[in-house]
Amino acid sequence: MTAIQRFLSRRDFIGGLAATAGALALAPGGLATASAQRPTLFAHRGASALRPEHTLGSYAKAIADGADYIEPDLVCTKDGVLVARHEANLSETTDVAKRSEFASRRVRKTIDGETHEGWFVDDFTLAELKTLRAVERIPVDRPGSAQYDGMFQVLTFEEIIDFVAATSATTGKVIGLIPELKSSTYFAGVGLPLEDRFIATLAAHEYTRRAPVEIQSFEIANLKYVREKLGRRANVRLMQLVAVGDIRPRDVVAAGGALTYGQMCTPAGLREIARYADVVAPPTRGVIPLRKDGRLAEPLPIVADAHAAGLRLETWTFRPENHFLAADFRNDAGDHARNEAGSIAEIRRYLATGLDGFFTDDPALGRAALDA
Repeated sequence: MTAIQRFLSRRDFIGGLAATAGALALAPGGLATASAQRPTLFAHRGASALRPEHTLGSYAKAIADGADYIEPDLVCTKDGVLVARHEANLSETTDVAKRSEFASRRVRKTIDGETHEGWFVDDFTLAELKTLRAVERIPVDRPGSAQYDGMFQVLTFEEIIDFVAATSATTGKVIGLIPELKSSTYFAGVGLPLEDRFIATLAAHEYTRRAPVEIQSFEIANLKYVREKLGRRANVRLMQLVAVGDIRPRDVVAAGGALTYGQMCTPAGLREIARYADVVAPPTRGVIPLRKDGRLAEPLPIVADAHAAGLRLETWTFRPENHFLAADFRNDAGDHARNEAGSIAEIRRYLATGLDGFFTDDPALGRAALDA
């Protein structure tokens, strides 16, 4: 057992720290003071441009670099434990492919309408998952992050809450959590529904009973269920993630429905979202699309429409490498090159539309854009 594991296992001690953190002043609505005055800065999978995503290193870096919230994407192990991975497939973000003892676990599955081949979280117990090590998802773009391959374990949701509570108590800053319930329809279909496990975890921790929590999903039914169970609390928001165009949420597909994300982003659709959620979150190009030449077009009306419906508008995700940027902001250092000035400029262009918050892979650049 490592020193960090021993630290995280001292739940009574951490609980005391969490209570101290919970006593820190919150702004109206249960939000940290830093985010009450200006758009909220969400660390996408932590500081995932600089450290392997969903690891202690990524979350610690994000908090140090000024994030208001950190994001754990939540999936479920074979034995029913919520862990932080962007998706059920472990192949790209862990060293599972190099582990001969798990070679026979390689399978093909269809999740959220797409077929994948690899190793999947719901075929592993937590004990087995803890033997794996995290790796950088896109090492060609992020060689600096790849230097940390093998240093970190996969984290449980409870470990992340304890870590954030301890960090908050140490720094005096209230740090929000913005968990995403991933692939709810899939996990329910394999007998591992996420929602009740998630709600029970929030209730079990003093920190998440007090600190800001924003719960996100691309599906609809799970958010409605969480709202019904939790009600409307001062420290909790619900975020409806949306894509663009004719794509349908997976729970809508499973129920044989016709509702698309495009319809959800109309004024009438936004008013319907406001019946159960507090935030709508389109991708960046759903706020300002790209022209055919890769440069930014005129902003769409979705920010004003969301505000008219009583919703916050928070967008995902800004990334600092050239090929993720609109052509307006790229430099000539190469497609995979990190471009800090370009990323800051792009974020500021989007902030001018009236965003209430945004996700970024590099919170330090997000903070620089807000502070400029």
